Amino acid sequence: MYQYQKSNRYFAQVADDIKDIATQELQDLGAEDIKSVYRGLYFSASQKVLYSINYNSALINRVLAPLITFNCHSDAYLYKTAFKLAWSDFLDPDNTFAVFASVSHSSITHSKFAALRLKDAIADYFKDTVGKRPSVDTRDPDVWINLHIEQNEAVISIDTSGGSLHRRGYRVKSVQAPMIETLAASIVRYSEWDGESTMYDPFCGSGTILCEAYLFASKTPPGYLRKHFGFERLPDYDAKFWQHVKSNADKNIKTIPEGLISGSDKNNLAVKASFQNCERIDNNSVIKIKREDIFKIASLENKTIICNPPYGIRLNDQEDLSGFYKELGDFLKQNCKGSKAYIYFGDRKYLKSIGLKAAWRKILSNGGLDGRLAKFEMY
Repeated sequence: MYQYQKSNRYFAQVADDIKDIATQELQDLGAEDIKSVYRGLYFSASQKVLYSINYNSALINRVLAPLITFNCHSDAYLYKTAFKLAWSDFLDPDNTFAVFASVSHSSITHSKFAALRLKDAIADYFKDTVGKRPSVDTRDPDVWINLHIEQNEAVISIDTSGGSLHRRGYRVKSVQAPMIETLAASIVRYSEWDGESTMYDPFCGSGTILCEAYLFASKTPPGYLRKHFGFERLPDYDAKFWQHVKSNADKNIKTIPEGLISGSDKNNLAVKASFQNCERIDNNSVIKIKREDIFKIASLENKTIICNPPYGIRLNDQEDLSGFYKELGDFLKQNCKGSKAYIYFGDRKYLKSIGLKAAWRKILSNGGLDGRLAKFEMY
């Protein structure tokens, strides 16, 4: 038996900034004994709960199932230990695989070298047992394998998600520097929006916030469009359990009223991208999108406004946007009475320029950027 089979313990990779809501999400999906560590959460789960987390989580990046934990004082010992694992339990020579590694404070100092040694062990295992090596595919492999070494303790795991869960499958078109789906989902969660009152995004870009809001309001599983999951490669995979989990989740999908979720952008290419992306999940075209400059909108009263305005790094320039944010603050005060605005600042310095007092601020990093989510109430 492998380590995860003995312990029923798994590791969810999740951004440190959102561990509070990710922990709650895991609990809601049936996980138990959740423990927070750097860059993730350990938890206990049955097979059904593992499948449900992968299918229904909006916040987690991926879930790892540990195969073995061992003291790893050299690359030779890493190779020797990995070579002994029965890799035919997870793939065959006609499949592709990829190894992703991270190392810290260990005798092996380079993650790429560690990944290479594990890759060699897997390839040589198949060469010795069946005479043929499987191919490596780092873009879309059949099996994703994770190696983590910290203070010479190594953990080899199978990625039960089959690649990052932020890849929902709805993004067919993109614009410059699109927001990652898990960040958009966390913004929607922190916004306190109930999924029933009117929500508007005046800087919709390629529609990521709109799509995540739709998934939330309609109770559509974030994994709905994914064709495969990594847990289907586990030796104890139960297809009947998986179909039961999937059908139960799909039964909860509900139709939302037209116009509940709307958005706009002044960029025509962004609007087209939003249309195409939203169509992938919104079969009834209830999400309303139009091309419009926010400052030409007559009013956005009594709404929940959730948005990610442009900022210098996002636009690949260094222009000062202080004036833009002041104008945005004025627009909110004058045209958005009775509304609550949840604004993500990719560059936190512009919080001072908006001229509004935030009800609260939340640190939310985005691709290395020290971002902030802020709530503003217009009375």
